[in-house]
Amino acid sequence: MLMTEQNHTVRSPEPFFGALPSFDDFMTVFDADKYTSIPDGWSIIVTDIKGSTNAITEGRYKDVNMIGAATISAVMNVTRVNEVPFSFGGDGATFIAPQETVPRIREALLKTRNLAHRGFGMELRVGAVPIAEIRALGVDVQVAKFKLSEGNYLAMFDGGGLALADQMIKDDDGTHGYRIDDEVPNIPPDLEGLSCRWEPLLAKRGTMLSILVKSLASDNNEQSRTYQLVMAQLVKILGPNFQNNQPVTEENMKFRWPPRGLKAEAIATCRDRHYVWHLVYLYWQSFLQLLLETFNLQGGNYNAPKYRQELRANSDYRRFDDTLRMVLDCSATELLQIEAMLERLHQNKQIAYGLHKADSALMTCLLFSLADSQHIHFIDGGNGGYALAARQMKQQLSTLSKQM
Repeated sequence: MLMTEQNHTVRSPEPFFGALPSFDDFMTVFDADKYTSIPDGWSIIVTDIKGSTNAITEGRYKDVNMIGAATISAVMNVTRVNEVPFSFGGDGATFIAPQETVPRIREALLKTRNLAHRGFGMELRVGAVPIAEIRALGVDVQVAKFKLSEGNYLAMFDGGGLALADQMIKDDDGTHGYRIDDEVPNIPPDLEGLSCRWEPLLAKRGTMLSILVKSLASDNNEQSRTYQLVMAQLVKILGPNFQNNQPVTEENMKFRWPPRGLKAEAIATCRDRHYVWHLVYLYWQSFLQLLLETFNLQGGNYNAPKYRQELRANSDYRRFDDTLRMVLDCSATELLQIEAMLERLHQNKQIAYGLHKADSALMTCLLFSLADSQHIHFIDGGNGGYALAARQMKQQLSTLSKQM
């Protein structure tokens, strides 16, 4: 086994999210009939790195991505398959959790917070808001199940609840109880399956563009129409399904040895092992992976050509969680057209948006089962990606709020 996989014990009955019908056409992600309201009694759990912008300016965005993905790995390793829908945000993640899983998730995330501080010198913020409180404010939380490939699904979120919960946690001064600041024993989290071995994905067309778009409409139907308009305009510029603009391709997938992110992977996944010996093991393991990748061979459950094909299909380069998020490989002409289109909609007060340009994208991997082809790969723009695009979007939202 060339990469350590997560170990899940699947029990019946099928979890709420796992039982939902799925769809595989991202162009329909804004259709209301794709979404189901989250059951009462669940909670929204949010993680993010405090001061991530400073870490980015120090050139540490790969570490930021690693910690963001680590929170997902930690949660997946204490819950069942498809039990807790989640969304990756670059410098953190959001989870929708049934009440019976919340104690386990809290403990796993607090252990990850300790790891972020001890191993990476970063402060991971963790918070939770009951969905009942979100609904009491007139906002809903709905989820849809987007199929990447057989057995690999992403959660899409609508209703406005995630954005509201994120703001409530950040605004909490300690009196509302949304921030989770409990102390837990200094025991490492279980992050088996977390991997960070591929080289940055170099842009083929010129620029890896990280895009964030948020509709400013107050009516849900109008919000959907706005997002559909944005997607229609993107299709007009880039073509159907963005086939030529996907950030992960056979050409730009490069595996070098030793992988640049291997030390960060060793810190994250060491647990109670001796760090040096664990790092040596990962060097050996990744060298075997290099041989299989170089000569297109299979070793155990790792079939290099098959894995690369699956990896491209299972890349999370577009998602919706109250905000449209995408990383696309764009030419100079396409970039100018996208900027002009988004700015025009912004001037019409239809959207707020954020863009970040880089010459590459980053990929962080979660491996559930190579034998069953179950693995998901988080894509973010290089040198700041979603985090810096979010800064621009927040500035636009702040300016608009002052004008109202």
